[in-house]
Amino acid sequence: MATRPSRLLAALEIRALGEMGSFALSAPALAALLPKGTPKTVLVLPGFLADDASTAPMRRLLGHLGHDVHGWDLGRNIGPTNEIMDGLVERVEELDRRGGPLDIIGWSLGGIYAREIARLAPSVVRQVVTMASPFQTTGPDESNASAAFRALRARHNPEFELNRVPSWAREPIPVWTTSIYTKTDGIVHWSQCLNVHRPHTENIEVRGSHCGLGYNPFAMWIVADRLAQPANEWNRFRPPGPLRYLFPRGTGFDVAAA
Repeated sequence: MATRPSRLLAALEIRALGEMGSFALSAPALAALLPKGTPKTVLVLPGFLADDASTAPMRRLLGHLGHDVHGWDLGRNIGPTNEIMDGLVERVEELDRRGGPLDIIGWSLGGIYAREIARLAPSVVRQVVTMASPFQTTGPDESNASAAFRALRARHNPEFELNRVPSWAREPIPVWTTSIYTKTDGIVHWSQCLNVHRPHTENIEVRGSHCGLGYNPFAMWIVADRLAQPANEWNRFRPPGPLRYLFPRGTGFDVAAA
């Protein structure tokens, strides 16, 4: 299996600009149509080299649905520096005191952070939703963002090795976990974004790009649906009514649990 997407898929990430435009046009309709449910406290983590500006449209939409939504307030995500790791701990503690437990949404590298938070502190996390997060890799070199990651590696904490052991070979994360992925991802290979099948995990495919997933209306429908579930309940995502024909059929990760 390929360890990174083709050059063609990488070049097609320019599609993200179109996804941003379509999101801007569809946001008012989405705010009216998306499921709401009981308000939740939500933390949204940006992807590699991105900051809170990249997740602002998503956060505004989720806020319109009634949720208490927060960015990470840690500037640009340049990888696991001491400042970012310590800042994440402080941010999670702060939001937990204000209205926890948290629902954490992580885009790409932000989703890997989200999973590690849930692994280390499951009592403060209700669920994790990742978007194009390659948590099954064995190292950051297995993506089309590897050159930029290597350039910043000197600033990373050498003890914080996020991806040396793929998630399927580690202890399960003890919270509800949804992975949203796209098979036309141009940054990471989609197979690296899939949960091992367990009673509290799911993988949901959408059509789109890696860099545009946070503006993808179908991804936003999934996120809203996951947040709308009652606080103490979790069921796998089922597209409502005729919308089911707009979603590709989901794919499980067929690696046996350890």
